[in-house]
Amino acid sequence: AAYGVLAVDEGSGWPYAVPLSYVLMDGALYFHCALDGRKIDAMRANSRVCFTVTGETEAVYDGGFSTCFESVIVQGRAMPVEDPDEKYRGLCGLAKKYLPADMDKADGDIRSSYERTALYRVSLDRISGKAKRKK
Repeated sequence: AAYGVLAVDEGSGWPYAVPLSYVLMDGALYFHCALDGRKIDAMRANSRVCFTVTGETEAVYDGGFSTCFESVIVQGRAMPVEDPDEKYRGLCGLAKKYLPADMDKADGDIRSSYERTALYRVSLDRISGKAKRKK
């Protein structure tokens, strides 16, 4: 899927969920973001997160109103990527996923925003999925 929703525990009794671009590579889920903000504060306090992805969906009538869908929920720990090589690979992975035809520009763009961009790795501790397919 193109995007997913990251849910964090703010510690206030209210969950906080935010849509993000992501890439799955090297046995983990990666996303990039700013260096500071609401989700960053929440992940610093509690690294346990939930990431939900919804794939193909289609409303159907198969003897009743229904929806065919695919979804995956990942629970894991979100940790900032500190290793420069891993951070660069993760940012390249995001560029390749979303703009594969423009990879010739990726290196320059990544390097120009590298210091003001955070990359997080989410471990795949628990994975569950569900789908309803056409009959």
